[in-house]
Amino acid sequence: MQSKNFQLDPANANEDVRRLYESAFPKEEQIPWKDLMRLMKTMSLDFTVYYEDCDAFAEANSAAESSRLLGLTIVYPRKQFNWFWYFAVPEELRGQGIGQRILTRLIEKYSGQSNILDMESPEQVCENSEQRKRRHAFYLRNGFRDTGVGKSFKGIDYTIMMIGERTFTQHDYDQIIDELHSFWKAMPKEG
Repeated sequence: MQSKNFQLDPANANEDVRRLYESAFPKEEQIPWKDLMRLMKTMSLDFTVYYEDCDAFAEANSAAESSRLLGLTIVYPRKQFNWFWYFAVPEELRGQGIGQRILTRLIEKYSGQSNILDMESPEQVCENSEQRKRRHAFYLRNGFRDTGVGKSFKGIDYTIMMIGERTFTQHDYDQIIDELHSFWKAMPKEG
């Protein structure tokens, strides 16, 4: 199965991509879609959408009509650490190696750099603990390591994982959050 990807921006975002984003992440982990589209006007985000068998750089709407949506990634590129912020594959396609191929592409794209991601902690007792453990093992198999840095947000514990040579500290995490807050404040108002 061949796949192609293209960069998403608010002008070419389609309903299939929005539905994947909104269904793949718990509501408390999402930035509301309209706010995410507005945030992209202020913040440099690498929002990539992956489709099966479509022409590279096709318009999102024509790609959605002619091929199957395989996944999406949103990366916040930074000088010290790239934050692999969102990574989703449609539920019906999970377990087929698609996520593996997308993550491999992402790691290759940002090779030679330090990359972090946060994920729901596999240690927290919860309803989806088995899913969290599988996800954690997936990232470990792909070269990520636990940083020892964690956070808690809206009752969910997260662990920060990393691939690359650097170390990652709580101070580094706090800097990223401060940057996000400043982008949020600078975001264009709805209108």
